[in-house]
Amino acid sequence: MGTVINIFAILVGSGLGVLLGHRLPQKMSRTLTDAMGLVVLVIGALNLSALQDEAFTQTVGTSGTLLVVLGALLMGGVFGSLLKIEERLSEFGSWLQHKTSRGESKDKERFIEGFVNSSLLFTIGPMAVLGSLQDGLGQGIEVLALKSTLDGFTAIAFAAALGWGVAFSFIPVGLWQGLLTLAALGAGAVMSDAVIASITATGGVLLLGTALRLMQIRMVSVADLLPALLFAPLLTVLVGVIL
Repeated sequence: MGTVINIFAILVGSGLGVLLGHRLPQKMSRTLTDAMGLVVLVIGALNLSALQDEAFTQTVGTSGTLLVVLGALLMGGVFGSLLKIEERLSEFGSWLQHKTSRGESKDKERFIEGFVNSSLLFTIGPMAVLGSLQDGLGQGIEVLALKSTLDGFTAIAFAAALGWGVAFSFIPVGLWQGLLTLAALGAGAVMSDAVIASITATGGVLLLGTALRLMQIRMVSVADLLPALLFAPLLTVLVGVIL
């Protein structure tokens, strides 16, 4: 139910944002996007506090937390680059734009930017992971309900600047959070605090990359780094066993 609410919030927020977008000057839309980028930057930085998580440091060592995240990012980057995740996500956004624009392509880049950036932002945060796990374990949907509220307001600002591409981010959000919720039915109960902290810290780094994209400082290939969210818990467990 939590993911369904999240999808609904993104769609409603995107619709409101598109309605407002036609009434906002281009400079104001850019300012709103920069503001969201700064907020994402702060959220990503706050998530890095998981590097000092007690369970995480006890499992891999004080200096090992950063090495685990670094290793996960490197391995995830190689794996994601080989799979061409960023390219495929952009191609999917281009396909969606083509199917929904009736052949009009003047806003193609804007549509793809909205779809890719919002998809990354809405899926890689720790609230998406933790909320989906709690939902699957039957511990309530409070986290996803809060995330839905935040995503809804974020979608308004994004869609006002980038258009309907933001709305279609509900597809990867639904798939990712739905899969996590189903996985929690089996494996979520045995996930340790250290594993969750490793995912949170790695997600924080990816959010920093997303912030750089939003502010157009550097188009970091965050999508190609997404497999790091899988390698981080694996490395944490492996290092913990070795130590």
